[in-house]
Order: sequence, then structure tokens, then C-alpha cells
Amino acid sequence: DTGLEVDALNGNPGVYSARYAGEPVNIENNILKLLNELKTTDNRKARFKTSICLNLNGNQFLFDGICKGEILRSKQGEKGFGYDPIFKPEGSKLSFAEMSSEEKKKISHRGLAITKLITFLSKLS
Repeated sequence: DTGLEVDALNGNPGVYSARYAGEPVNIENNILKLLNELKTTDNRKARFKTSICLNLNGNQFLFDGICKGEILRSKQGEKGFGYDPIFKPEGSKLSFAEMSSEEKKKISHRGLAITKLITFLSKLS
């Protein structure tokens, strides 16, 4: 599972990221709602968090990936999906939506969690 946690919103939208603006799911509405809620704050710190759970022979293994960054004031870029146009990772000058898939994979929450899972699985054989 993946969620976007925003400090100024006490960790929201979190697990409700996909449906932040309600049903039916509409990412444009989610982005507009988030930007509107942050309109009056300078605290734009946020993080994407992914958790992958593997159930192997009755044992559970959890692999987390976290990408810290900030919420931009407007959309930047056309690539990616979801909140990518308004999320800029720490240390980057680009939003996720401005990065190539290879650039994003190296630093994204999903990429980090999947790398941990692959490392774990490679040690099993």
C-alpha cells in the first residue's frame, strides 16, 4: 500500500490518498483539494510511504520505502501519475512528474520498497 503524508495536515491524506477528494476517485480533484488545504501554510514537508507485505510459509515480512520531500504550489511536469506533479523529493530540483521513470525508480518510495523485497528474495535461493 502507498500513501502521501503531509506534515501540515497531520499526516493526511495518508491511506486515503487515492480517495482524498471522495468518490469516485479523481486525481485532479485530490490534487486541487490538497493544494487548497495548503494554500495558507509555508510548511509543505511531505513524504510518500510504501509498505509491501510478504506472507511466506505463515511468516510475514514487511518492506517499507519512504521518500521525503515537499508539496509544490502548482503542478510541474507531465510524466508519472497521481500526486507526482506536485511532489518534489528532497535534494531534487524536479517533481516526480518531471523525472524519467529511471530517475524516479532510483529514489521513489515504491522503488526503495521493491529493492528491499528483491534483496530479501535473492537471499532465499
